[in-house]
Amino acid sequence: MKPLYFSHFTAVSCAGVGLQQTLLALLNGQNGLSSPSRFLPAGLDSWIGEVPGVDDIVLPAGLNEFNCRNNRLAELGLRQDRFEEAVDMLRIRYGAQRIGVFLGTSTSGILQTELAYRRRDPLSGALPADFVYHGTHNSFSLSAYVRARLGLSGPACVVSTACSSSAKVFASAQRMIASGMIDAAVVGGVDSLCLTTLHGFNSLELLSPEPCRPFDPQRSGISIGEAAVFGLLTRAGDEPLSHADAVKLLGAGESSDAYHMSSPHPDGRGARLAMEAALNSAGLTAAEIDYINLHGTATLSNDAAEGKAVYSLFGGATPCSSTKGMTGHTLGAAGALEAVVCALALRHGVMPGSPNTRKALSDPPLNYLLTSRKQPFLRALSNSFGFGGSNCCLIFSAHD
Repeated sequence: MKPLYFSHFTAVSCAGVGLQQTLLALLNGQNGLSSPSRFLPAGLDSWIGEVPGVDDIVLPAGLNEFNCRNNRLAELGLRQDRFEEAVDMLRIRYGAQRIGVFLGTSTSGILQTELAYRRRDPLSGALPADFVYHGTHNSFSLSAYVRARLGLSGPACVVSTACSSSAKVFASAQRMIASGMIDAAVVGGVDSLCLTTLHGFNSLELLSPEPCRPFDPQRSGISIGEAAVFGLLTRAGDEPLSHADAVKLLGAGESSDAYHMSSPHPDGRGARLAMEAALNSAGLTAAEIDYINLHGTATLSNDAAEGKAVYSLFGGATPCSSTKGMTGHTLGAAGALEAVVCALALRHGVMPGSPNTRKALSDPPLNYLLTSRKQPFLRALSNSFGFGGSNCCLIFSAHD
């Protein structure tokens, strides 16, 4: 594929609101995970990554039909790092109809439905009249809100492939730009805390009673988080709006191994296929990747399978880590969030560590980074693997 600029990105998670706080957390190995919380019902012993102040966000006038936690979190993200201003400049350059919106989420505004069910009519069981499904729970409500909020009218979609959702949007946008249907795209993902995911992962016995410890021999499961992430993709032949934060998207690879609904192939075959596809897309060899941001959920089977896949392709020399100990697993927003982590790491010359992980797995013997270190590097690969074997890998490089 032809490289694209990835610029004007921003991120909101429990690790920080905006790029400055996120970078500080990355440099210092901090995490924002907490417990207990109003999102943790009785009987659930876990830690979560809650973004403070989301429920205090007020949506702009005329957009109240979109009012739910997921879109309020999206609004908080849109306000960071002058992202709206960058979109305004891009709209002037290309026109609103030539800018696409491609976002990922897993549960969208399902919390709004959970709350609505608590207020059903006691006699008829009818949901309350103020519940607006299409603007909240409906998966497309996220892109519909962001497109309306930013004044855009180009193609828009929401990808919902579990934990690979907001990585796959980069590939979707790249194909649309390559086809000539659009000139630029807003990409990213938003996923917010809700009881459905907490109870769901608890039923799978995947919630950790402590802050998650990816790739640790004593890992005990995931810590669920929430995040809102946005960025701009434009052709590398066009001048980026600003060189300050731009990196290049060099390649994207996808696979669907369909081995099991909730477990990866034990040898990570689908993961390896996606990584190989990303390398082929970028025209690179495994030896040309300087750092790997692992999917690294801290579950027993996922980390083991990913470790085998990475080792079989890259060997044990390439530095790698999972940053989910910093942010929690933000599900449908994880791919975009970790794309921003890679972009920040490239721009600031820091190889990310793995907060909370005390000791790295020795089988296979990966070059796993426990703490962040200052070290300029050129290329990063980011893994995102979803339920059902819906996998995506992205490759980024520093932009001079």
